[in-house]
Amino acid sequence: MIPAPDLLAEFDVSAPELVEETALACVWKVRRADGSPAALKLYGSRGMRNEAEGFRFLAAAGGPSAKVYLVTATAALLEWLGGPSLGDLSRAGRDAEAAAELVRVANGLHANQVPAAGYPRLEGWFKELFSLSVSASACDAARRNIASSQTLAHRLLADPREVRPLHGDLHHDNIRQGERGYCAFDAKGVLGERTYELANAFRNPRGGPDLVREPERIAFLATLWAQEFQVEQRRLLQWAAAKCALSIAWRSGGRLGNDPELDLLDTLLAAAEG
Repeated sequence: MIPAPDLLAEFDVSAPELVEETALACVWKVRRADGSPAALKLYGSRGMRNEAEGFRFLAAAGGPSAKVYLVTATAALLEWLGGPSLGDLSRAGRDAEAAAELVRVANGLHANQVPAAGYPRLEGWFKELFSLSVSASACDAARRNIASSQTLAHRLLADPREVRPLHGDLHHDNIRQGERGYCAFDAKGVLGERTYELANAFRNPRGGPDLVREPERIAFLATLWAQEFQVEQRRLLQWAAAKCALSIAWRSGGRLGNDPELDLLDTLLAAAEG
């Protein structure tokens, strides 16, 4: 998806350089009229999907979030964050430092009152977990853990606490360093319990499968983040397990067979129950 000349003109940018390509979009580094760099995210035929409300969240939250310059139906122009991500920091052996920075960013995103109207609700995201069936090839432990996760998610969603608009996908590789320090990007925008904001970060960073499965690391994150984000530690772990199960459900296509995170789900459930 090369930016067409009329699109570059619409955003008043030039000199596109491709920096990332995903199944959903291509990200181009471009130059604004004042010479400063920016990120142009150009979406394909599938559209923005659940990222559409994320730009509204980033703009409303302010603080340590990428500035949103302009959004259209097919593209968005954002502040350029050219430095390393917190995922890079963690993969370089500085996981504790990355964890502290991540919760600082989370607190900054929640410092302002963001209007709640118009965001999809977190309950809607979990429908795919609740409707997930389990194939005959799945082991007994997987069956038990999915059933436990469904029960847990129902209980959490039935008694939400501090409901507010959330980034919705806050993790190490969605926070990158820019001129203003570490800032969040690639938000989804969802209305849900505040504690959920840190749930997905337990499964990250990418490329660290052994790290995220360490019980000591899970306990460290839960202690640090519960204290700094001022949420209940056990409930944070419960949301982490529920989010892991939700991600498994999203990948499954509605019917669970084998999944690479089933063992991680088992570990997170054990931590939440402990």
